This record gives sequence, structure tokens and C-alpha cells, in this order.
Amino acid sequence: AELVKNGCVLFVQEEDTEEEPKLKYERLTNGVTEILQKDAASCMTVHDKFLALGTHFGKVYLLDIQGNVTQKFEIASLKLSLCNCYRSSSVKINQISLDESGDHVGICSEDGKTHVVTLTLTLLFSTYLCSMFCCPLQMLTNLKLMKYTSVLHEGEGNITNVKWTANLIAWANNVGVKIYDICSKQRITNVLRDNTSLRPDMYPCSLCWKDNTTLIIGWGSSVKICVVKERDPTQMRDLPSRYVEIVSAFETEFFISGLAPLADQLVTLYYVKESSEHVEEEFRTRPRLDIIQPLAEGCEEISSDALTVRNFQENQCRDYRLEHSEGESLFYIISPKDIVVAKERDQDDHIDWLLEKKKYEEALMAAEISFKNIKRHDKIGMAYINHLVERGDYDAAARKCQKVLGKNMDLWENEVYRFKTIGQLKAISQYLPRGDLRLRPAIYEMILHEFLKTDYEGFATLIREWPGELYNNMAIVQAVNEHLKKDPTNSMLLTTLAELYTYDQRYDRALEIYLKLRHKDVYQLIHKHNLFSSIKDKIVLLMDFDKEKAVDMLLDNEDKISMDKVVEELKDRPELLHVYLHKLFKRDHHKGQKYHERQISLYAEFDRPNLLPFLRESMHCPLEKALEICQQRHFVEETVFLLSRMGNCRHALQMIMEELADVDKAIEFAKEQDDRELWEDLISYSIDKPPFITGLLNNIGTHVDPILLIHRIKEGMEIPNLRDSLVKILQDYNLQILLREGCKKILVADSLSLLQRMHRTQKRGVRVDEENICESCHTPILPSDTAQAFGVVVFHCRHMFHKECLPSPGNLPGIQYCNICSAKRRGPGSGILEMKK
Repeated sequence: AELVKNGCVLFVQEEDTEEEPKLKYERLTNGVTEILQKDAASCMTVHDKFLALGTHFGKVYLLDIQGNVTQKFEIASLKLSLCNCYRSSSVKINQISLDESGDHVGICSEDGKTHVVTLTLTLLFSTYLCSMFCCPLQMLTNLKLMKYTSVLHEGEGNITNVKWTANLIAWANNVGVKIYDICSKQRITNVLRDNTSLRPDMYPCSLCWKDNTTLIIGWGSSVKICVVKERDPTQMRDLPSRYVEIVSAFETEFFISGLAPLADQLVTLYYVKESSEHVEEEFRTRPRLDIIQPLAEGCEEISSDALTVRNFQENQCRDYRLEHSEGESLFYIISPKDIVVAKERDQDDHIDWLLEKKKYEEALMAAEISFKNIKRHDKIGMAYINHLVERGDYDAAARKCQKVLGKNMDLWENEVYRFKTIGQLKAISQYLPRGDLRLRPAIYEMILHEFLKTDYEGFATLIREWPGELYNNMAIVQAVNEHLKKDPTNSMLLTTLAELYTYDQRYDRALEIYLKLRHKDVYQLIHKHNLFSSIKDKIVLLMDFDKEKAVDMLLDNEDKISMDKVVEELKDRPELLHVYLHKLFKRDHHKGQKYHERQISLYAEFDRPNLLPFLRESMHCPLEKALEICQQRHFVEETVFLLSRMGNCRHALQMIMEELADVDKAIEFAKEQDDRELWEDLISYSIDKPPFITGLLNNIGTHVDPILLIHRIKEGMEIPNLRDSLVKILQDYNLQILLREGCKKILVADSLSLLQRMHRTQKRGVRVDEENICESCHTPILPSDTAQAFGVVVFHCRHMFHKECLPSPGNLPGIQYCNICSAKRRGPGSGILEMKK
């Protein structure tokens, strides 16, 4: 993926183009472009307020973050000129350092000199010593700390880089990297250089403090992450109070030109040699900016971008620098003729990439989630809809209109007209607003007319789903009637017209159409809009359509359509009248009693199975009329029932035996009547009919003595299954005997149990105290002086008497009776307790 900026390619993403880049790039232009046309950048440092750029011609420029020059320095003969230029023998500036406030600038040049000035152009000092600022130096052989005027290190070649954080100073020379603790005034570690075959001046060491205790070292193709830790006091002895632990070390494919931290990851600037076999031809010699995840013994590449900086073919590893802004995730790639700024991609960039890949759905979702953070992309949804329309996915495009267009009615109308232009009104119809926010009625009418021309079913669906307030109902009714003139029997159009009439509250017109079509919603329409007054003359039509629903509706609403009105309407349709009266009778046996006489004929004509239950349950039908009808139609069972109900049981039994010839039914009838004369008639009728005799022998044992029947059987008469019948009689007799004996045993046992319970009850004591009174003299039953002798009689009825208050026992000495209970004729009570003292 290539990023074009100011007419030239800025970077090429080497990885699979389906993977989103992690960084975005842009060049520093404006004043920087003019400077680098005449000069070449050698170093740069970043402050929160500005940038400081050093060049090969010994100049220092102060820039704003857009690259505009705000100030420049030039030193000549170690004196400050008033032309705001600072020249250092026209030699290359190796490094620039700034204090935290940004008021003082430290400058180190190729000739080994260090200069410190203020932004008011006052030279503080110029020396070969390192200043108090964390100034990386090149072309120095010793390192001095000005505050202590002491040499920190010397004798190992040129010092190529210095980084200072808090109380720790790290520097690199030809041998390795040293870390010095200012507090203890001790050097605490020496990290040796791995690849000694590389020239230190061509492949300089890159140092970066991630925080106050973590140093990142990049040298050649090697990366080491070092952590400064406090030593256990018990292990110190003569050792420094701090020590360094290398927590991660790994090799990279290319040579490192710069390092910077990014959260827990690293941003690395690589120099790629032309002879490298790890890259394709188009990427050779371009510097690479990678994001890697350090591991204990390796690293994982997160992203990799090849940068097309100006004149990259002529640059070496030492020509590139990587600086970063700690306040923001900004990374500056410095090359002699170009300065590129890398930034973390924000949500807008993420959406840009999704749109570029035509992932509109994901882009829209990302914009909705981060709508507060995005600064552009307010028309992603429309772009997505346009893409779907161009692709021919009209249904998806219409569906997205709900989310994208929202409450903007103007946009909705524009989209509707666009869909009409491309002939896809049907696609957008089901997604149109139909709630509180609505389009103009003309829009909905336009769509309805379109459906009416081409799709009756779709038209009917919209009429059902859309509220009637969305469009001019009369205009649509008129259009439907015009189409019905061409096709008057079209049931779908008629049904839709009925719905339109319903919306317009012309329920009578809708009801006529529903009845004509026999539509299932006719009953719902009647109930919902209380149209009972309109159906009084249409009861027959309703019954013809659905008898059950019609009858239920009529019976449930008798207060609105009377029973007499229904009977009057159905008088010419007796089969329908029967259905109505039958359900009425089932609900209430008495409500339609004046029609019970008519119902006898209706049952006989249309529903004989329910005639006999009706005759049994009705208390209001005339028996003579019913008997006449049943005899005319020769309904034997019904006639038998009526005869028995009228008291003519013998005639009824005769019909069962003669007409039905059913001995079982005859026996059942005799059992129901429980009349001895009927049994005698049944036996007399059956005595010369062997099958009847068999039936009687099998069934009359519990009602009639079988001996009476057996004695009347003629000798020599052959009776089917006589032996089995006699065995059954004996078995029934034995069963009766066993039942009687069992009942007797139960009776005796219960009597004995009750007697024992009564005996236990009568043996119990009865409490007598001063609250009880004599039922005769009505004085306390117990004397006040219990020392004197007294007598008390207590009966089982709980009445108490003084002994002297009772009459004499009479002729039965020792037996006394309660006067009160005897007077009430409840029977005598025996005295159960005589208390004497």
C-alpha cells in the first residue's frame, strides 16, 4: 500500500495488503524543504513546544511542528553575532539537546566542541567538555561531568552517543555501553558490543531510555533491553548499589539506525543494505520502520513499512536518526534530505483504510462506535449505500437506509426518487419511515401506485403493514376501483379494498366485501367495530360461511341481536335454525324453552343422534307431540323412552321385545323401572324363546329369584348355554352369600368396637366442682362446708343433683333416672356416680 504525499510515494507497506498499517506518515515541509535543498540534516531533537534541527553545515534551526523556521543559530569565532546565526567552524552538528523548559540548547559538533546557549541568544559557555544536559556526543575520547569537574570515562575510543535520564547516564564508545549512577558516583555496568566487525562510526549505537530504569540499546543488528535494579543490601559488599539485568536480547534482519518505545512495543528504524537477500528488489536500500514486540529471547514483528525518503539510494546507516515525542506518539525519521513524521493511526485513519478496502459495513460500525473521536467521515453511510447500489444489491442498500438516513426526511426522499429512477421502489418500500417521523403522503402514494401496477400481492402487503394515515386513502381506493373494473372478481384486490374501507371507517362496505368473499376476518371486523346492527339481516350469510363461529358470536351477543330475531331470520333455513337452537340448548336448557316443541321436528329431521338426549334433558317439550313425531318416523328407542316417561311401561317393554328383539335392553329397561309386574311380563314373553331365557338366566339373578324362571321352563326345551347360565346363577348366589357373611362380620365387629368405646366413655370420671349447680334446687352442687357428709348423683347426660333432691327409685331399687331428660322424653339416664363423704 503506497501513501502519496506532495506528489511522491512516501512509504510502501511490505506486509500483506489485507493487514491494516499501524502508523501513518507525512513529510515535514515548509521551511524544512528549503533548508534541505541547500543543506543536509544531521540530527534533530524534539521538544513539546518546537523542534531543533542540526545540519551538515553547522547550523541549528528551531522549527514549529509544521516545519516552519522560527529561529536559527550560527557560531563564528566562538562569538554570538546579531544575525541570529550560530556557526561552529561550518562543521557537522552531531547532536542537539534541550532542557525540560526548552530555554537552553546544547549543541555538539563534529569537531568535538559543545556549546550551550539560551533562546535569547546568550552564549553560556563553549567547551570541549560535556555540558550538564544529556548531550550525546561524537568525536570525543573522554566524558566529563561539568558539575563535578570530574572525568567519568576515557581511554576506549570515541564516545558516539550519550543519553541521560534522572540519575543515570548511558554512553556508547567503541567497546560497548556504560551506565553511570550519579548518586553513588559509580559506573554500574558495561554492556559489550556484539558484532565487533562493524565500524562504530558507520554503524553507530542507538540508545533510548524507555523510562527512568529501562535502557534500550540497538547496535548493528542487535537489540538489548536493560533494566536497572536495586541490589539486595545483604549482597552489596564492595559492589554498586544498583545493577543491570538484560531482560530481552535478540537479533534483527537489518541494521538499526534508531529506536523508540511505543507502550510495551518498540519502534525500530532499519537500514537495509543493497546486498541484503531478505528483501525484494523494489524495497532494497529503502529504510524500514518496524513495530516489534520484544520477547525474552526474540521478538515478534507487528508491522513493517519501507519508507521512500528522498535520496535514500545514497544514504548509509549513520545517516538516519529516529527521534520521538514523549507527550505524543510521534516519531521523526531524519535523513540528510528528508524528514518524515510517523504517527499512530487514529480512528479516522482506520475508517479510511476500511473504505479503501471497500469494507463499508465495518467502517460504518467503527464510525458509530467512535463518533465522538472522528473528525471527518460524516458520509460513510451514503458511500456504503452508493456502493451497494452500484453492485446491484438493492435490498441491502435499502435496508441500510434505515440506519444511515435516520431522521433526515430530505435524504429519505432523495433516496426514494433514486430508487424509482433505477426501478427499485419495491426494494425500499418496506424500510420507509412509518412512525412519528414520516415522508410526504405523495411518496407513499407513488410507491403504492407502483405496486398496484405490477404486484397485487405486494400492494396488499403494504396496505396491511402501513398505517392508513401515511397516504390519501380515498385516492388509493379510487385507484383500486379502477383496477377492479378490469378484473372485478380478483379476490386479492377485493380484500385490499375492504381493508381500505376499514381504515376509512366505512365498515358496512368492508363487511359486504368480506361476506361476499367469505373472508375469515369478517367476524373479527364485526367484533372490533361493533357492527352487530349491520348484520341483523345478514345472519344467513354468516351462517353459510361458518356455522360454528356465527352461532358462537350470536349467542355471545344476545343483548345486541335477540334470540327471536335470529330465529325469525333462520325460519326459512331449518338446518341452520337447528344448529343455532341446538347450541342454545347446550348452553342453557331453559333459555329457549318456547322453541323446544319446534326442536323436536328439527332433531328428527337433521340430528336424530341428539334427539334422545334432548328428550331426556328437556323439561319443556310436550310429550304427546314428541311421541306422535317419533311414532310417525318409527323411532323405537325414542318412543320407548317417551312411553316410559308417560307411565306406559308395559307398552314400552313390549316395543323393546317385539320391535327391537333385544333381551339385554329389555332387562336393562326392567331394572331401571324396578317393577315386579314388568319382570313378570318379561318372563312371560321370554318363556317360549330360548335366547331370551338365556339372557334372563344371565342377568336377573340380582333382581328376581332365578328359581321362579327355572320352574316355568318347559321340559325338553333346548336352551343355549344353559349349563353356563346355571353355573353363573350359582356363582352369583355364592357371591351374595359371601357378601352377606362379610357384611355380617363387619357389622358385628363395628358393633363390638362401638360398644367398647361407649363402655370406656361411661367409665370415665366426671369433674364436679363448686361452679356446678343442682338441676333441681339450683344451688351449688357442693356444700360450703365439705366436712359434713353429702351426696351427689351425676348422670351420663351430665345433669347433676343432690341425692336428697332426687325422687325415690320406685319399684326398681338402685336405678335412678334424670328428671330433666325423662321430662323431654329423651330416655332414662343411669346414675353413674354417687359421691358420699
